[in-house]
Amino acid sequence: MAEGSGAVPDPGDEAVRLLTELVGVDSVNPGLVPGAAGEREVVDLLAARLQRSGFATTVVPAPGDADRPSLVAVPSGPPAGPTLVLNGHLDTVGVEGMAEPFAARVDGDRLHARGAADMKGGVAGLVVAAEALVAAGAPVRPVLALVADEEDASLGSEAVVRALPDLGVHPAVCLVAEPTDLALCRSVRGFAVVRVALPGRAAHSSQAEQGVNAVAHLGRLLVAVEERAAAVRAAGGDLMVTVARGGTSPFVVPDAAECLVELRTTAEQDAATALDVVRGLLDPAWRASAETVMHRDGWSLDTDGPAADLAARLGASLGTGATFDAPYWLEAPLWQAVCPTLVCGPSGGGLHAVDEWVDLRQVRRFARALVEVLSGGPARAD
Repeated sequence: MAEGSGAVPDPGDEAVRLLTELVGVDSVNPGLVPGAAGEREVVDLLAARLQRSGFATTVVPAPGDADRPSLVAVPSGPPAGPTLVLNGHLDTVGVEGMAEPFAARVDGDRLHARGAADMKGGVAGLVVAAEALVAAGAPVRPVLALVADEEDASLGSEAVVRALPDLGVHPAVCLVAEPTDLALCRSVRGFAVVRVALPGRAAHSSQAEQGVNAVAHLGRLLVAVEERAAAVRAAGGDLMVTVARGGTSPFVVPDAAECLVELRTTAEQDAATALDVVRGLLDPAWRASAETVMHRDGWSLDTDGPAADLAARLGASLGTGATFDAPYWLEAPLWQAVCPTLVCGPSGGGLHAVDEWVDLRQVRRFARALVEVLSGGPARAD
């Protein structure tokens, strides 16, 4: 626990205290809001605290950007048991429209602030639980991986995953504390973004027959996407155009148009197939080109093994089960590539909105359950 504490505090109450500190730090992602503060200050705060609590800390910069740090904290001394990575992200989305985004306001069991639910409540629970486990000599090695840039391009987790072997960290299982209302996450949808460029030929709009209207082709593509979307949604995914542009001025037949087509995939689908889906909607007469801007595969909880066993034990302590299917993407697939992974954390409401809040009862329950369950070590983790 923090330096200078006397009796070991209740993990739930300590998690709420730390949460209040964390939301007071501006860590808006500069990849989303140019010029925003980023994660440096919150990393410094947590590194100092964890060093006092007996952890060796390493700051891991994002590739090519030392101002986008992530933090890995490893208990000092020889491993006390199997290694469990406790993962959370430190960045938040922007604060436009929020009067006092970094001032914690408590209203009953709700704490309002930017990042309260997404996901500094989960981070607070992870940090306090790890401190308590180390202080108690629990038979598990809790390693904290607190990362930058989850809300944008996942630069932090990708850098930390690459760094772990050099830090002597070989995890048996990973817990990602994204907000799930304390349910265990059963699946995560993947996604892909495809850019479509539609060429035309400019002409004076009074002589439109001499040109080729790229915006007209774009309109036909928009209709085709909407028509296909119903079947995609029925199968558990989604399909839509999220950005569209074309033309430069009045009185000119537009000679170019483009759009971004977004496909949400089920956990079982390969997100890279989005390019084929979009190409299948293009009329060859349009001479359009399509390219994948980015894609991420989905994820599902293992049905057996260390993550499934730990999920069952954590769910039993929390009184929840594997009932949450995340409609959005989160970083579990990146961690699953390293070790079996599960997702569970405290939540609230207003994620990415001006009225974000976290349920303090869930923050307390989460921290207490982690200490209770992990004091015996994650089942079958070796």
